[in-house]
Amino acid sequence: MKFFLPLLYSLSLVHGQGCPAGQPKNPATLVQVEQDWLQAVERHDQAALACILADEFEEANFDGSVMDRTAMLATAAKPSTVHFELSGLHAHLHGDAAYVRGTGGTRSDDGKFHAKNRFTDIFVYRDGRWQCVAGHESHFPEER
Repeated sequence: MKFFLPLLYSLSLVHGQGCPAGQPKNPATLVQVEQDWLQAVERHDQAALACILADEFEEANFDGSVMDRTAMLATAAKPSTVHFELSGLHAHLHGDAAYVRGTGGTRSDDGKFHAKNRFTDIFVYRDGRWQCVAGHESHFPEER
């Protein structure tokens, strides 16, 4: 059952049935939300991404800029030949708040690796689902 609910959540987003409700409060669900976020960006699915990002969402990028929810949704709508990869995802729950830390990277269609970063996303549980309120990215130095 613990694997069925994240799958059901993913399917509801794919079919555009609105935002999920009744998400479990566990690390596996938060890790799945991160994967759903990545898939929403790659599919340019602004509706799915809007369910994940809280209205007050802000992300501090590695270059020092801050991106709000509107900008993140606009970025997700743009075509791209870059594919995102996540690894080392660890979710930590604290009641109705949680954070997920992991490593992200981008790879182009030709398989070339372009960037690697460490990120932390902060979530709150409201309206029966996990919503990301803030994120931070730290860029890894270029490999030589």
